[in-house]
Amino acid sequence: MRTRRAPYFLVLPAWIWLAIFFVVPICGMLSVSTMSGNVIDGFRNTLAVGNYAEAVATYWPQLLRSLFYGFCATALCIAVGYPVAYWVSFNGGAHKSTYLLLLLLPFFVPQVLRTINWKFTLADDGVLFGTVKDLGMLPEGFHVLSTALAVICGLAYNFLPFMVLPIYAVLERVDHRVVEAAYDLYATRVQAFVRVVLPISLPGVFAGVLMVFVPTSADYVSASVLGGTHTTMIGNIIRTQYLVNNSYPLAAAITFVLMAILLIGIFSYARALGTEQVMEVQAK
Repeated sequence: MRTRRAPYFLVLPAWIWLAIFFVVPICGMLSVSTMSGNVIDGFRNTLAVGNYAEAVATYWPQLLRSLFYGFCATALCIAVGYPVAYWVSFNGGAHKSTYLLLLLLPFFVPQVLRTINWKFTLADDGVLFGTVKDLGMLPEGFHVLSTALAVICGLAYNFLPFMVLPIYAVLERVDHRVVEAAYDLYATRVQAFVRVVLPISLPGVFAGVLMVFVPTSADYVSASVLGGTHTTMIGNIIRTQYLVNNSYPLAAAITFVLMAILLIGIFSYARALGTEQVMEVQAK
């Protein structure tokens, strides 16, 4: 009897942690999202579901923009992170830990400071573009800061390790003899990668997409520091409604709308990719 209960006792602290710091706040925010009133007269729960309609009707451009930026940042992380993870896994040798440390080293610095550093780098007269303009290689009117490109690059940079590490963790377990067997069967490097390595690495890509797309779509730091008035993301709206306008019900409603959209996207992505088939490929 004790043996059967042991796993439940082991997982109990995790469930308690999730209940206190996730379930309870979510339920509290759900209650706030249906309140009405103001910060002076106070708020009361009147089941004002119209807050959700107002959130979608007013801020749908920021919602779509945030999803688009998150998608672009995720794609950029895959384009940059997959080759990095592949090279470290297959060519890192005895220095794999060192390469991963070098990758993670900048992320010991807070995200805000890293983003501000990007602002100085991408500034019109900054180290990068200022020097290139002085050499006459770019026109004086050229600028990247306060554009969608700057925000997307900042998002991709800040969340790149969340893509590299899951892919590396899967590629690290790839049996190199399987790849060598593909070469023995006269497969080219491209064919071996497409038919052997890529299918095995899909679980890492799947995990990386989830870990990057969700936080980048809700991020507000990169848009605040690197963007402008036309690059406002939904995270900036939520922050403003909470901390500036003190419109807690509307901010909570926007949060749940974003959460619902992300959950629908995640489940659709999992269904389209076929997570069960992915796990079967990994098991094989």
